[in-house]
Amino acid sequence: MSIILSESEAKALLQKVLSYSKADECEVNLLGEQRGNLRYARNEVSTSGSLINQNLAVQSAFGKKVGVATVDEFDEASLEKVVRRSEELARLAPENPEYVGVLEPQQYLKSNGFFESTAKATPATRADAVAKSLQLSREAKLMAAGFLEDRRGYSAMMNSKGLFAYYPNTNVNFSLTVRTEDGTGSGYVARGYSDFSKLDTAAATRIAIQKSRGSVGAKALEPGKYTVILEPTAAAVLLENIFYDMDARSADEGRSFLSKTGGKTKLGEKIVDERVTIYSDPTHPELPASPWSGDGRAQEKVNWIEKGVVKNLAYSRFWAQKQGVKAVPNPTNVIMAGGTQSLEDMIKSTQRGILVTKLWYIRSVDPQTLLLTGLTRDGTFYIENGQIKHPVKNFRFNESPIIMLNNLEALGRPERVVSTESNNNYLIPPMKIREFTFTSLSDAV
Repeated sequence: MSIILSESEAKALLQKVLSYSKADECEVNLLGEQRGNLRYARNEVSTSGSLINQNLAVQSAFGKKVGVATVDEFDEASLEKVVRRSEELARLAPENPEYVGVLEPQQYLKSNGFFESTAKATPATRADAVAKSLQLSREAKLMAAGFLEDRRGYSAMMNSKGLFAYYPNTNVNFSLTVRTEDGTGSGYVARGYSDFSKLDTAAATRIAIQKSRGSVGAKALEPGKYTVILEPTAAAVLLENIFYDMDARSADEGRSFLSKTGGKTKLGEKIVDERVTIYSDPTHPELPASPWSGDGRAQEKVNWIEKGVVKNLAYSRFWAQKQGVKAVPNPTNVIMAGGTQSLEDMIKSTQRGILVTKLWYIRSVDPQTLLLTGLTRDGTFYIENGQIKHPVKNFRFNESPIIMLNNLEALGRPERVVSTESNNNYLIPPMKIREFTFTSLSDAV
């Protein structure tokens, strides 16, 4: 059996699994994927790998007693066995007071996230893409270390009420660090696409080379509050702490930056600059995503923050029923609207500031204010009178993305970026922020 099933093949398999069910309710989730990767370091390829994964999860329920079992063998005996196992576990389980039953059939938006260019990628395709990068770093007498991974796969689900969902998708991520031979200069770049043909490893490598050379001889600046220009890669690791904390229950229960005293929330309130709009849209051509969430709910275009105002929170079906509101699923992609400025425009308009390529080692300091700490890395530069003057030593920062988005000076054009913390892809603009707090220096490059 092929690892990547067509819609009709997935449907037939799921119908077969459901036919074995004797539970009050049954839901079956199916996943198949193939990944290929190429890793390189010190200008030499070190590993070439591939991964094949297929997995089937069966959830059976008797009343509010629920059990789940998984299997990765798809012969008839294994399929029947996994259904029986989930039923055994359900009978043994205590009642789950938050179980709300399986969904009725849903209407899904059309999202095109599967590209043949990525699906047909071979070890030779990856080798060609990496060779273009290596040629440039070798010619420049710099040291490159990078990782290229592409994926093709699908997910599908069906339940005993007749719901069926299927979504095929592809993705390619490329990340690269280029260092000077003495290790004193470092530059970083990351790219993510659904369509492999959009990946230009040579163009990306040239950026990392430029940053690597430019970051030699970094000077120490006093820690303090600075105007910063965050490249989208740097901004992503801060902003995703907002994206995935837009949960209604944690806000209602007083555990979130969206909580207020007395069990109230900031829904409907302006919490950031009015130029900030954050939304999800599974049909976005630059960032296509699954049109259904993990429990089968249909994804729609949702404005989470619109012109600085909190417009929506994510509700589980249980919490939505309890609160008497519409159940809005967590998003399958996140996009932040931007402006029209280029990175160069932002630098030219800056009298005194710091350009940040990358932030890493992000850790939470205070969930209630979303205060985070972390470090700059791989290319941090001092700007004076609209020009990059010299590289600066890396900083530790303490900053909240909420405070940061209230100190917004300018937004650029959104770009698809790969988070260095979660590996998720987003569409995020470069941004210029005033009074960004750097607390100490770091000797790492």
